[in-house]
Amino acid sequence: MQIQMPYGKKNLKVSLSDSFCISIIKPSFVPAIPKPRTAIRKALKTPINSPALSELIQPDDRVGIVFSDITRPVPNWLILPEILAEIGYVPKQNILLFNALGTHRKNSQQELRYMLGDWIVDNYRIIQNDSSDQSTQMYLGKTCFGHDILINRELLNCDIKILTGFIEPHFFAGFSGGAKTLMPGMAGSNTIFGNHNAKMIAHPKATWLVTEGNPIFEEIREIGDKVENLFLLNVTQNINKGITGVFSGEVREAHARGCNFVKEIAMVPVQSPFDIVITTNSGYPLDINLYQSVKGMSAAAKVVKRGGAIVMAAACQDGIPDHGLYGNLLRSNATPGDLLESIMSSPEVKQDQWQAQIQALIQQKADVYLFSDGLSEDQISSALLKPVKNLEACVEFLVNKLGPDAKIGILIEGPQTVPYIIDEA
Repeated sequence: MQIQMPYGKKNLKVSLSDSFCISIIKPSFVPAIPKPRTAIRKALKTPINSPALSELIQPDDRVGIVFSDITRPVPNWLILPEILAEIGYVPKQNILLFNALGTHRKNSQQELRYMLGDWIVDNYRIIQNDSSDQSTQMYLGKTCFGHDILINRELLNCDIKILTGFIEPHFFAGFSGGAKTLMPGMAGSNTIFGNHNAKMIAHPKATWLVTEGNPIFEEIREIGDKVENLFLLNVTQNINKGITGVFSGEVREAHARGCNFVKEIAMVPVQSPFDIVITTNSGYPLDINLYQSVKGMSAAAKVVKRGGAIVMAAACQDGIPDHGLYGNLLRSNATPGDLLESIMSSPEVKQDQWQAQIQALIQQKADVYLFSDGLSEDQISSALLKPVKNLEACVEFLVNKLGPDAKIGILIEGPQTVPYIIDEA
């Protein structure tokens, strides 16, 4: 069997024996909208539960437009020009663009030009959120969960804040998009750490496609409610990065409609768990580093047998990465069990511990093998994973180990797929 899987900026070709018991698991395919620019313009003029964007913004208003960073495959180069054209009567000096980094590294000039295009970079001021710099943040009180709310001051000083992004399944927030662009995107580290602490991550409803009762999602939504004058423009995409839907307007309702659209497409039932699950992180930019690639592992973990194996293919061109504490957390523990214990027992929240916590939980259920051109075998081993030189040979080894009747599931699109076992639904 010949399979092509998204991997980095290309497809990874995988050849597996026809004698293997293989099931391909992928979401429903929705074709791209034929005229995405037209659809975006229409959404800005006829938003959900909101006046048209041009009716909300006056010529002398200060406008903040928030966009996702390089780790997200958002078509910023398509979305932002349409927003800017719609509010073309606002002077350029009154418009600020905000890169919603959360705790991620700043994006380079080259990356900004790749995401936005030269004209936008050359004509507008771009502010990259620094979650660690409290002087850039404004305090808005506490959430009902008792966590401080700190949001970028310059964004809050804007009369209108436009949140852009795309909606996809998310492994602990339920879905991306919506107010998530604001928190963690434009939040301070204390706010992010509170929302992503060990107790919140461990909550049984902090998982794929769950919103109600999910403390992480509900706190993000609460923080969004505390910020005035928000307008949302989110898109959905297929595996080819084509826009399949546009959802704009009042944040809660527009996001909810987008989430319902994604949920219908992403959920895929399977009859029983698999001995081996092969997965990706949907290619670049989602597999830009190992930190992001935990999402694909998490999707695979939903349908792997306890004691089974997950085989992950992620290019990781940006490494583990070097910034943040994720790699240090992995390297400072001998086993996934030690890692989980150190996180759960510590009163202090450390940056990136949420990703390490989820990785450790996955590894409590199954062995995780990683194929990656961007990481050395030593780097992969230090991340508590099993390095793979040849993906086909790894699968053959696992079948020999687990038996010829071993069932193999392949999540070609990785975290864009949310598989579930029918009997457990």
